[in-house]
Amino acid sequence: MQKGSISVQTENIFPIIKQFLYSDQEIFLRELIANAVDATSKLKTLSRHKEVEGDLEDLRIEIILNEEEKTLTIRDKGIGMTEEEVMKYLNQVAFSSAQEFLDKYKDENSIIGHFGLGFYSAFMVADKVDVITKSYQKGEKAVVWSCTGDPEYTLDDADKEARGTDIVLHISEDSKEFLEEGRISGLLGKYCKFLPVEIQFGTKTETTYEGEGDDKEEKKEEVANVINNPSPAWKKTPKELTDEDYKNFYKELYPYSQPPLFWIHLNIDFPFNLTGILYFPKLGNNIEVQKNKIQLYSNQVYVTDEVKEIVPEFLTLMHGVIDSPDIPLNVSRSYLQSDKNVKKITSYITKKVADKLEEIFKADRKSYEERWENMGVFVKYGMLTEEKFYDRGTKFLLFENVDGEKFTMDEYTEKIKPLQTDKSEKLVYLYSNNPVEHDGFISSAKKAGYDVLKTDIMIDNHFIQHLERKMNNVTFTRIDSDTIDRIIDKDEKIESVLNEKQEEKVKTIFTEQVTTMGASVELKALSPEDQPVLITKPEFMRRMREMSGLQGMDLGNMPDSYNVVVNTNHPLICEKLLRSKKKQGELAKHLYSLALLNQNMLKGADLTEFVKNSIEILQK
Repeated sequence: MQKGSISVQTENIFPIIKQFLYSDQEIFLRELIANAVDATSKLKTLSRHKEVEGDLEDLRIEIILNEEEKTLTIRDKGIGMTEEEVMKYLNQVAFSSAQEFLDKYKDENSIIGHFGLGFYSAFMVADKVDVITKSYQKGEKAVVWSCTGDPEYTLDDADKEARGTDIVLHISEDSKEFLEEGRISGLLGKYCKFLPVEIQFGTKTETTYEGEGDDKEEKKEEVANVINNPSPAWKKTPKELTDEDYKNFYKELYPYSQPPLFWIHLNIDFPFNLTGILYFPKLGNNIEVQKNKIQLYSNQVYVTDEVKEIVPEFLTLMHGVIDSPDIPLNVSRSYLQSDKNVKKITSYITKKVADKLEEIFKADRKSYEERWENMGVFVKYGMLTEEKFYDRGTKFLLFENVDGEKFTMDEYTEKIKPLQTDKSEKLVYLYSNNPVEHDGFISSAKKAGYDVLKTDIMIDNHFIQHLERKMNNVTFTRIDSDTIDRIIDKDEKIESVLNEKQEEKVKTIFTEQVTTMGASVELKALSPEDQPVLITKPEFMRRMREMSGLQGMDLGNMPDSYNVVVNTNHPLICEKLLRSKKKQGELAKHLYSLALLNQNMLKGADLTEFVKNSIEILQK
């Protein structure tokens, strides 16, 4: 048996780096600036340990664009490198100095890099890279290392007085987009917005005023254009922040959004490190638009806004920031890898969100109810998709009825139990997804002493079916799914004033008028005060159609199933229709059209004809 080491040829590595190291070329800027931040953080650490002397006041990192020379420079005033360190770190791919530094200063937790490949991302956009560097150590000379993206490099003395490192990228022809000021500015805003060291990109004109009144004088001067906030709100403690601070930070993250409802400040150091602020936004009806607004950072370096591996699906409706050096990332920091820490973080965030909602509900129920219009989507989505959250959510879920009253699950059960329990001892929750359209049905239900819930957000159809599965002996029935005497099935029945022969005649008359596929005529003995003709929609068929629509399924030409219920006790049916010798069909059609109109189902030519006939009747 033979043993040995696999030899990696560097001439084969550079083409791989250039094409495959990162999924997006633009990542190079984040990596190089992160390295500059590391160099600066190391200097601060050495200063705290009294191992460095000199001026540490201005440690700003500069991004310098030179379109004429076709160069982009990342300049830091950090730790720098000696000639020996350049040989050690730049000439050995993936030999990272960060890990070595962390091993020595174990208590420091501000070093970003761990993999040692970030520097080589420069070759994705540059056909030549110069590294001009001078170490903080006394007596060390400045050197310049140059490489054109192949195994050959040059190393020479450099004329550099200041401590730190300049990385000069000679941008290649196929990457000249990175010589555009707007492009670089956009990338800095995306990846470097909250880096812990000030990042300068050019200058800006600042206007100030001196004097007062007519003597006030405008003064303009060029100042450094600092593009980041080195001390974002999530790095502070809640005691340091006011409500206004939290709202201002939200504006910083999402400049054109409405103010958030409230927020949760995350701060934990065991069994993992995690900080952040999660906001409850004002949600619209389009859930998908609201998703993927949580930004993931690692030591204040932007990583991604795809955080579904870290937070449960329903929490992707929240906005804000999560920052954790313990979340495992691959070398490009672009994709999350599933491990135990991620699962612990998921459980922790879910618990914190549930704790916050329950706390607000108990402390100020009135305020909680006022926010329910926006929070309802969030709570229901969570109860639908996360089992642990469902159990907690039953304590602060609110049912809202068509009158705007709100109840907890237990409160509502007690409210409706006396009248809305059917003959099988099943509790019937009546609901409407369109109270305006269902006004007639709701009025009839109220006369009977029933209460009707409002379920008009897009996930309610899924949610009520979920509740039926989770709750014992409960069913949800839409208010227009049957006549009021049968919507909650009881033993009491109303007798019809018509005999069997008269009922057959009424059914024949209406059947001739109702020619729609999927519609059937049914006679029912209702109260004389109920509508003469009603349209009811079977609960099962309606749910199937709604679910199919939400899932993007097309039921094709499948007819819309509904029942035409004729009230045999209404005077227009038992008296006027049967006693009329002529135009029975016209009257039946008009009553049928009224029922369709009441359900917003009368359209096109049928609606035009109905209006015309109504005018003629009024004129007579």
